[in-house]
Amino acid sequence: MKKYLLIAALILGSINFVNAQQSAEDSLGFVFDTISMVPTTPVKSQHKAGTCWSYATSSFVETEMLRMTDKEYDLSEIYFVYYAYQSKAESFVKLHGRANFGAGGQAHDVMDVIAKHGMITEADYKGIIPGFDNHVHAEFDNILEGFVKDVVKNPSGHLSKAWKNAYSSLLNSYIGDATAVEEKAKSLTKETGFNTDDYIELTSYMYKDYYKEIRLEVPDNWSFSNYYNIPMEEMMELMNNALKNGYSICWDGDVSSRGFSHKNALAILPEIEVKNMSGTEQSKWEDVSEKDIKENMYSFKSPVPEKTVTEQMRQDAFDEYTITDDHLMHLTGLLKDQNGTLYYVTKNSWKDDSNDNGGYLNMSEAYVRLATVAIMVHKDALPKSLKKKLGL
Repeated sequence: MKKYLLIAALILGSINFVNAQQSAEDSLGFVFDTISMVPTTPVKSQHKAGTCWSYATSSFVETEMLRMTDKEYDLSEIYFVYYAYQSKAESFVKLHGRANFGAGGQAHDVMDVIAKHGMITEADYKGIIPGFDNHVHAEFDNILEGFVKDVVKNPSGHLSKAWKNAYSSLLNSYIGDATAVEEKAKSLTKETGFNTDDYIELTSYMYKDYYKEIRLEVPDNWSFSNYYNIPMEEMMELMNNALKNGYSICWDGDVSSRGFSHKNALAILPEIEVKNMSGTEQSKWEDVSEKDIKENMYSFKSPVPEKTVTEQMRQDAFDEYTITDDHLMHLTGLLKDQNGTLYYVTKNSWKDDSNDNGGYLNMSEAYVRLATVAIMVHKDALPKSLKKKLGL
């Protein structure tokens, strides 16, 4: 197998992740062997919009269509945002404002839109707010949230029949009328043969029964959708099985942990607690004292000992809010470092020049074990034994 350096990554072709070759002996950093790599589409940027859920899932869908049709599609992420925001507003008002309303979402939000309204290319629906060259959603999000909160605060105690049209007008003014391209979107979906029923979402928490559908209790699951709950080891087996067999994974998890550094294209879970991964460089773990790590915020450039993650650790982190569903990304490959540790090639949506790895990062197995909140995969990616346990 070829050797790969984290710090010398280049982006080539549709796979979007081919690293510069160099021998392990000459390297002071992480040296990776490629176990598997799923062909995918180019990295895009969500820019200043809280729509990672749409970018990650759109990339996942594009990759699935590439796998199934050998055709590369560039989907409009904001088309999914338009219809998801419509549904989110209706739910918020029906619940008298006692629900989450914000820019966040989950992978199934995209699938729900595709099932009902289809999908469209970026060329047909860009969804960029007038006055900007890219997605800048602060004003947009504030206006929408303020509107729906004012609707439910209506002092008359009786809602008008005008609020839905008024809300749609806000969406149309800011990101464009998606209904104008809906028929084309439905035609594209039919043309590709993409079937949302072929996909499944899973999570892994011990506070509820395994091998059952459960409601994942996170704020961005505003539609109260169910996920299959499975043991951690089977979740990891599923992820590895998927990537080794040509299926990518839509990943929902935590990126606020101190071992996460998109700039360094790395996410790890060191045994020694760290403040963060920024600051001065250090090539050897043995040369770094615990005091140095805590006070000087070293960034590691070679493998370090990592924590052993248990199901109880996952549950405690979830219960204590130290692990939350704050970001969705797209897993497209599996690597092994010079010590035999597995890493998951992770396609982010922070543009392709956001780090020296083409916008990708590598998350260690320990990090993924702890930080994963939920995943979405094609049902065919599930091992047969797990399918049987879930009744699929």
